[in-house]
Amino acid sequence: MFDLQALDLARMQFAFTVSFHILFPAVTVGLAAYLAVLEGLWLRTHDNTYRTLYHFWIKIFAVNFGMGVVSGLVMAYEFGTNWSRFSYFAGPITGTLLTYEVLTAFFLEAGFLGVMLFGWSRVGRGLHFFSTVMVAVGTLVSSFWILASNSWMQTPQGFKIDHGQVIPMDWLKIIFNPSFPYRLVHMSIAAFVATAFFVGASAAWHLLGGRDNPAVRRMLSMAMWMALIVAPIQAVVGDAHGLNTLEHQPAKIAAIEGHWENVGNEPTPLILFGWPDMKAEKTRFSVEIPYLGSLILTHSLDRQIPALASFAPEDRPNSTIVFWSFRIMVGLGMLMIFTGLWSLWLRKRGTLYRCRSFLYFLMLMGPSGLIALLAGWFTTEIGRQPWVVYGLLRTADASSNHSVAQMSITLVLFVLVYFALFGTGLGYMMRLVRKGPQNHEGDALSHGGPGHLRTPARPLSAAHGGDADSHHKGH
Repeated sequence: MFDLQALDLARMQFAFTVSFHILFPAVTVGLAAYLAVLEGLWLRTHDNTYRTLYHFWIKIFAVNFGMGVVSGLVMAYEFGTNWSRFSYFAGPITGTLLTYEVLTAFFLEAGFLGVMLFGWSRVGRGLHFFSTVMVAVGTLVSSFWILASNSWMQTPQGFKIDHGQVIPMDWLKIIFNPSFPYRLVHMSIAAFVATAFFVGASAAWHLLGGRDNPAVRRMLSMAMWMALIVAPIQAVVGDAHGLNTLEHQPAKIAAIEGHWENVGNEPTPLILFGWPDMKAEKTRFSVEIPYLGSLILTHSLDRQIPALASFAPEDRPNSTIVFWSFRIMVGLGMLMIFTGLWSLWLRKRGTLYRCRSFLYFLMLMGPSGLIALLAGWFTTEIGRQPWVVYGLLRTADASSNHSVAQMSITLVLFVLVYFALFGTGLGYMMRLVRKGPQNHEGDALSHGGPGHLRTPARPLSAAHGGDADSHHKGH
């Protein structure tokens, strides 16, 4: 297939499936926390706007959660089918960490998800809120174990190698490996920011369409407060993560910067734009700012960073890809910070909900958090190459012994099935978003709260003209 080797196709297949999958858990983490905040605020203030938003977003959360579970199961099987030698080598550690994720996070989510989705009319307020909080905690616990496993692959420690396998020696060192704290915080914040812009763009779309009501305004306001506060924090965390990567994976940083050679004792410039040429071993058409590379990456004006040419060609990540994926992530991050500051300025002027240029811009920024998350993930994973377990196991030695024909067929099938299945799911989720929060004032939903008899919210009935409550009233 296009002169590609079986290894290339296996990598493409895993990159394709993980790119689909990572979006759903990110939104799940953000929406679960958002739902917990909404229900908590409703219980505290008795403001029905929060309850309206809760019932709107829980339907979208349910659909997204289901797609995340399905896409994640596929990846678990992929480790055994396409990466069997990796599973044999690293399974005693990565398999155990993923088992912990199932035994803690998945069971926690599964135990309380049903109450959260369908128990609004069946259990008391305290238990329902507790269930929502437990699902939100479960999503973060899941992130903890998944990122512990991935971070160990980036910065492995706490093991010994015996008969071609890594044997765990110190689980605290394995879990809390050098890159894990930075990666966990960075990815968790990315999920919150991505969800904030998804929520904010949904509100902007409704306002631009003339649907101006308290629920939509509250939705936009909360999203922009999150963007204003959290996006700058993400920049600080990203800087700390970069310093950690420079210490433990200097080749990745050199590739990200497109920095090929150090000149004497001169400080490292920052290459804003250019085209890293892996064959010519230089960055063409580079636009540089002197000293700034050293200042950002080492927090000094005289220290250099390692140059890519100082690493053997077979140990170099693909600078062409990670150079640009990193800049896409950073560029979108800067736009997110700008959006938060713009919203604050408009809020002070009292025009946050009426400034059409801002609303159009925010609507365009809706997918920015997810795109930035993907770009960051590509930077992390491609920048780790040619290693699948950094410094221990090369990617070329980790794959199963499949033929090009086998990998070509499965890759094509994956693409067709994924676009058909998850495309349908995403389309349905967008229909829910377009429907918008429903005002239930005056109907059965407005009386009481959890524990008061009424038909629970059903995600799969939400986009078909009538919701559960109108069905209830019809009977």
